[in-house]
Amino acid sequence: MVEGSASTATEPPPPRPSGPHGGGADPERRHRSRAGTAGSALVGAAVVAVLAGPWLERHFGLPAFGAWRTLLVAIVMQGVPFLVLGTIVSAAIGAFVPDRVFSRILPRNPVLAVPVAGAAGVVLPGCECASVPVAGSLMRRGVAPAAALTFLLAAPAVNPVVLVATAIAFPGKPEMVAARFGASLVTSVVMGWLWIRWGREEWLRLPTGPGHVRHALGVGRTEAFRRGLQHDFLQAGGFLVVGAMAAATFNVLVPPSVLEAFSGSPWLGVLVAAALAVLLSVCSEADAFVASSFTGFSPTARLAFMVVGPMVDMKLIALQSGAFGRAFAVRFCAGTFVVAVPCSVLVGSVLL
Repeated sequence: MVEGSASTATEPPPPRPSGPHGGGADPERRHRSRAGTAGSALVGAAVVAVLAGPWLERHFGLPAFGAWRTLLVAIVMQGVPFLVLGTIVSAAIGAFVPDRVFSRILPRNPVLAVPVAGAAGVVLPGCECASVPVAGSLMRRGVAPAAALTFLLAAPAVNPVVLVATAIAFPGKPEMVAARFGASLVTSVVMGWLWIRWGREEWLRLPTGPGHVRHALGVGRTEAFRRGLQHDFLQAGGFLVVGAMAAATFNVLVPPSVLEAFSGSPWLGVLVAAALAVLLSVCSEADAFVASSFTGFSPTARLAFMVVGPMVDMKLIALQSGAFGRAFAVRFCAGTFVVAVPCSVLVGSVLL
């Protein structure tokens, strides 16, 4: 498992030229090129689908496609501002922040670094779309994967913007805000510790894109920032579109009556609400308002919706697959779901 502290991280040597004349593209450049092409293609496909929507509805009588198109745009528009924020922070970390900063902030022992990273999630006012590129940039700068992954889970769930939104959505219920903060933080820290104990290096494809581009290619800080921003945004933007398409498809195909059948059961209600959080893929700044509308569900079930959503949803699964590999995303997202549900039930039984 790769759990080295930031103090032991070293910069990779400059890539050696390849090709008959020493000018061939290195693997890092090829990786960035493939990521950018795939991301651009996915974004382009979404734009075509949105623009072609009215024509398809007119000529083929597809009202459901109109609803799907509206939901797709809504989900993407929710996520893009925070995705931009995350990619800016990610690129800035890679270009301007020295490795020694992290060695001073985080304890060398990964077990101790995990709760510190979870608490640091309070300072990033973004949603889950922002946390993925930032976590990738932290790993590129030598932060232990367990600590970076803890930050990835905590940041979109415990930051002040989300907590204020929760307080507004549940007026007069400060216990719901406290329960969301507590259950989310506990889930993040537990997942970080579980990664230390059972995570494997081969599951996690460590980001190797623009994080060291300044050192590897000999460019300035501003150019490294530009390349990092371009790489992260195109790659993450494409997978955001994939997740948004999946969430919009579920919203269109599954009628509300199917969900109401399970809301009356305390245990089934919690599981259904958690599954809804994954499938609906609502931004963490807005999911409290959706949860408050689930009047047929118990308070604990609504808490589970708000805890699971920022950590495991369709667009986040797609983003993690693009950033860290499919093998990692499947295992980590499944594990997070399994941990988040009982943490929600435990905290909800105490505070709600």
